[in-house]
Order: sequence, then structure tokens, then C-alpha cells
Amino acid sequence: MTGIPTFATPPGFLGTTKTDRKAAFAVAGVPLDIGTTNRSGTRDGPAAIRRASRMLVDGAHPGTWLDPATLDLADIGDFAIALGNIEASLNQIETQATGLNHLLCLGGEHGITLPLLRALTKRTGKGLALVHFDAHVDTWPDNFGQIYGHGSVFYHAIEEDLIDPSKTIQIGIRSPVQREVWDWTIGKGVTILTAQDVHESNPAAVADRIKSVVGTHPAYLSFDIDALDPAFAPGTGTPEIGGLASWQAQAILRRLAGIAFAGMDVVEVAPAYDVAEITALAAATIVWEYLALLNA
Repeated sequence: MTGIPTFATPPGFLGTTKTDRKAAFAVAGVPLDIGTTNRSGTRDGPAAIRRASRMLVDGAHPGTWLDPATLDLADIGDFAIALGNIEASLNQIETQATGLNHLLCLGGEHGITLPLLRALTKRTGKGLALVHFDAHVDTWPDNFGQIYGHGSVFYHAIEEDLIDPSKTIQIGIRSPVQREVWDWTIGKGVTILTAQDVHESNPAAVADRIKSVVGTHPAYLSFDIDALDPAFAPGTGTPEIGGLASWQAQAILRRLAGIAFAGMDVVEVAPAYDVAEITALAAATIVWEYLALLNA
């Protein structure tokens, strides 16, 4: 092993010191959590994920033999938000995300995905495919009277035609949900693989199902860390038991080569509820896996 010890890694994601917005891959934090419906604290997620990523810089990915830290990767810092104002914050996030080559976002609550999709579709066109890991469908039309929030992101994404529901697949769903919300989601054409479906299957079969839904269409990956069981990701605002193990999520992601991903986010890491950084490390590893997958 050569170089500096992991604890001395520079503070950028995977230790990068580049800040160039024109880099092939740009990492940005989005410290927004004013649209959460349970425990707040995901504003601290980006910093925690960056810290945990230092564990991933001392070698290559064992499946692809690529070291993602050696890519043309920049950490462009955290996006500005409008304190206490969700809609203004979403507008600011969209503006700051526009024009980047390939954005990887560290949340922050899941509501950040809406402006990220708005920004991305300016380049790709509307109707993106979506691969969505989560405990929750996030297709509620509102959040306790608030139009925008972390539980309504994909309701708005579908209504705005940002994503194509027939090319959208949700993996790990298991939370309580109103029947009318479930029926609306299925009725729009979204494919749902519940956590139980995943447990009764295997990673290869789940990956094949994802690929069959997405096809060759430009796609976006949105990974809510509460897709993982609280045993593997306690540091989140709305934990649900019975979720995916970290090895299951990792094994599925490693089998998604060939999907035309155009961007991604990992969201809902709330460090105040974490234990020994395991949630932040899981989130950092998901981004690391994504980079390795794209460049396999």
C-alpha cells in the first residue's frame, strides 16, 4: 500500500482536490432537509458522506479494477439553498445543477431529486428512465399540505414528464402507504419491486428486471439510503424495517452495466442518528460503485 493513510485523505469526495465544473464527473452536496416529514438532519449528509469516502481511496474496485478516484472527478462543493423556503431552494438547486457534464449529488433529503431532474432533462430531454431504490414510493401528491417535500418528488417528476413511468422501477419499497397512492403509482406504469420481492429473489434476477424496464433509454439513479434495512443504515430520517442488506444493494448495482445512466443521487443520510459511520459509508460506497459501473 502506498500514498497517505486514509485518515489523512483530503476532504473532497474520494479525496479529490479538483473543483472544476467542467470535469467529466462532478460531485455536489445539497444540504437541504426542510421538506422532511419525520426526523430532520440530512443537511449534514453531504459532509458525512465525503468523510466516509476516505475509506474507498486505497485501491481499485475489485470487480472492474478501476480506481474511481483516478477519474476526471471534481467535488464542486455544496449547492446554495434558500433557508426555510423549499420552492426557492428547488429553483436554486436547478440553476446550479444545469450545465454539468455528469452530476453525482450527495443529499440532503429526497426532495432535491426534483430540481436535479429538471436540470438534467434540459440536456437529455424529458422522459428519463428511473432506477429508484427506496423504502417509500415517494409519489404522494403533497406532504401534509406542503406541495413539495421528500415524499412527493416522483409524483411531480411524473406529472412534469421528467421521467417516463413505464421506464421507472422502484426497488425496496415496504413502508405504510395509502392504497390510492399505490394504485396511482402502479396505474401510471411504474414497476415496483418490494423489499420482500428482492429477498425472495436474487441480485442477478433483480438486475435483469431493472434492465428489462429501463432498456437502452437514458436513465437516472436515485438511491434513498432508507432502501437499506436500519441494521445497515440507521442514520436516516424515516427508517423502515425489513429492508435490503447492504450486500444486496451492492450486488444489484454491480450488475447494472450497460444502462445509459446520465446522473445520480444518494439521499436521506442523517448523521446524527448514525452508528460508527455505517450509513455514511454505505452512501459513499454507492457513489463509488456507480462510478466504477460507468467506467467498467
